[in-house]
Amino acid sequence: MKLKTDADGHVVVQDGKPVYTTDDGKEIAFDAAGTAATIDRITTESKGYKTRAQEAEGKLKAFDGIDDPKAAKDALTKVANWGDKELVEAGKVEEIKAAAIAAVEEKYKPIVERASTLEAALHGEKIGGAFARSKFIADKIAVPADIVQARFGTNFKLEDGNVVAYDQSGNKLYSKSSPGNAASFDEALELLVDAYPYKDSILKGTGGSGSGKPSGQGGAGGGGKKEITRAEFEALGPMERAAKVKDGFAVAD
Repeated sequence: MKLKTDADGHVVVQDGKPVYTTDDGKEIAFDAAGTAATIDRITTESKGYKTRAQEAEGKLKAFDGIDDPKAAKDALTKVANWGDKELVEAGKVEEIKAAAIAAVEEKYKPIVERASTLEAALHGEKIGGAFARSKFIADKIAVPADIVQARFGTNFKLEDGNVVAYDQSGNKLYSKSSPGNAASFDEALELLVDAYPYKDSILKGTGGSGSGKPSGQGGAGGGGKKEITRAEFEALGPMERAAKVKDGFAVAD
């Protein structure tokens, strides 16, 4: 990555930020101040994590040999309340424990189910809405947003209320313009599309000015490229459309 300069050799600046050109030709306005702040934040957080880890490690030494501290604490409380007869009949412990667990699970089952339903709805709204509102899809992609979501939706997760992207190897995608921070939705989607082997069949321009048909081809099958007509494509269901795109089909008008 190198600085972009104009004809007079001056550094090109965008919104007060120097512009760099990456090895693949993309231009990025580098936020130096933001990057420095991020590095300071990460350094401070790292020190805090280390301190808390050391404190926790010291406290845990008191529980050496105990695999389940909570269970041990509960057991001590119950034993302290037992009389001599109950201590002799210690076999009741498992019976009481099983009954208590079953009662708690039954009581909170509806709440857990509702929470799971709400979480799924939030996940669908946040990620599905991001695809529907994506400027990158509107400007650069030749196929509908639901097809793009069917192909790349599994690369996005909802973490602490934020949409975070991962590549096909499970690595989190980070911003190139703001190092240390997760990539924005559109930036992450562009990275995923760039790595997609059939990207020419879904990108505008490379796909025939928005039709999905590779430029320079006069009809279906031109240049050996697999094609499907717009009518045939729109007659398919979302999953079938995604399968066609994944298989490298171009949509021809």
